[in-house]
Amino acid sequence: MSFTVYSSADVRALLDYDGCIAAMREAMMAFTASAIPQPLRSITALEPGKMFALMPGALTDHQGFGAKVITAYQDADRPGRSAHRGVVVLFDHESGEVACVADAGEVTHIRTACATAMATDILARPDAAHLTIYGCGAQAASHIRALSRVRRLDRVVVWGRSHDGASDFAGKMADETGLDVIAEADGAVAAKHADIICTVTGSATPVLLGEWVKAGTHVNAVGSSHAGPVEVDTPLVLASRYIADSRASAEAAAAELIVAREAGALTNAHIAAEIGEVLLGNAPGRTSPEEITFYKSLGHVVQDLAAARYLHRRGH
Repeated sequence: MSFTVYSSADVRALLDYDGCIAAMREAMMAFTASAIPQPLRSITALEPGKMFALMPGALTDHQGFGAKVITAYQDADRPGRSAHRGVVVLFDHESGEVACVADAGEVTHIRTACATAMATDILARPDAAHLTIYGCGAQAASHIRALSRVRRLDRVVVWGRSHDGASDFAGKMADETGLDVIAEADGAVAAKHADIICTVTGSATPVLLGEWVKAGTHVNAVGSSHAGPVEVDTPLVLASRYIADSRASAEAAAAELIVAREAGALTNAHIAAEIGEVLLGNAPGRTSPEEITFYKSLGHVVQDLAAARYLHRRGH
């Protein structure tokens, strides 16, 4: 058996942001339109701070199938953070052979931000220019890179638990992108003027409160990918038009939705649509300039497989 293996460096070289955003758009439209069953991810807790996850699935139109197989181990040097280590395996639909294997950490790093950018492009106001990021790790960096491709950003504000860390990060991103990137120590102040907000933290409790978010903001909740950690509070969920990447995944694993549902504050009907429905024109996205829109990014294996297929076509 012969197949191509893409290292993390290969993924960075081949999975460009503009191309990946387009691939995420195509993948999520096809995911929603297709009747192909897509299993929910399986997560095994090995011990505290150590998880193993399996995400199988298939692309439509015979574009391939496969799985992401990863571990998520907490980083002892960065409490609340975990690193994804593993592989994305893409199989050829016709032959059943392995087409390629790609480093899952780097694929996840880039495709997650590109999926956020894809959703932001269709849900945020066209004039949205002020971005606030809660978190200052690798996903914060990739989100700034990706979002700058779908909106002209006048200012980027970064909040982190360590203000010194956030300041260092802001300086590095300003140098890299040429954008006006600043750190803000007060979470409420960070949200005050934002048109777009992304939460990309490992926080177990809300870092973003509904009372801080102004009318017309678009929020991307990204950092919590399983039931448990809750980055935003229930009032924000209730106040927003809630769009999921996958309805089934959100019902099972969107922590902020589960917390609100268990409190009796809402039902699963609060999920207004999947992002694919909005992209296909089968459901409205933003319905007014004053509406708060909310994209729940749990991540789906079709995104990983679409990213692997795209980079393999470029590298093959």
